[in-house]
Amino acid sequence: MEGRSDRDRARPGPGSDEALLPVPGPLAGLLPGGGLRRGSTVAVGAGRAAGSLLFALLAAASADGAWAAVVGRPGLGTTAAAEAGVRLERLALVPDPGADLVPVAAALLDGLDLVVVAGAERAGLRDGDRQRLAARARQRGAVLLALGGWPGADLRLECSRVRWEGLSSSGAGRLRSRRVEVRAHGRGTGPAGRVAELLLPGPGGVVTAVPEHAGTGSVAEPRPIRVAG
Repeated sequence: MEGRSDRDRARPGPGSDEALLPVPGPLAGLLPGGGLRRGSTVAVGAGRAAGSLLFALLAAASADGAWAAVVGRPGLGTTAAAEAGVRLERLALVPDPGADLVPVAAALLDGLDLVVVAGAERAGLRDGDRQRLAARARQRGAVLLALGGWPGADLRLECSRVRWEGLSSSGAGRLRSRRVEVRAHGRGTGPAGRVAELLLPGPGGVVTAVPEHAGTGSVAEPRPIRVAG
């Protein structure tokens, strides 16, 4: 990835209209302000559909010109990411930072707009490490997105009630989309949080809102199917 100029690295201030990284339209209603707020820490709960949710967030941000990185996720599939719309020319990958996860993530937060950190528990990150990375994101106007648990995150996103759709009432047809309930909890979401039902992915491979007529042909996600999440 080529380095950016100082002008490219400039980050919008908190009061700027550009203080948010965009997200796919169906996800905007879940997030305070309708996007990923610069300087915030967002945790995406591990589990089914988490990878697809990650790709959706990366795709929207990179398509808008943001630079991103994923640290500590060796199994990330670049082909699947590209198919989900992620701009690979704007994505840096550090699959296995080893014992250097914190300094690597901190350095990336200095120069990029969105940094994904995976495997924090496996790497033995302490509360102080998390606090330092969150503080760096605030100082630099970047978004720190953690996969898995992250105590103190400003916002938490979780996927549940995952079901594949596309079969007829007789059981014939093809699995064409995955219906997911996405919940958001944290600052700006209210005491009960926010929830939305989405197709992740939808028939076209991108996140879409659940059509009003949807409700038949659903099956619990079969284990043999391998998907991004």
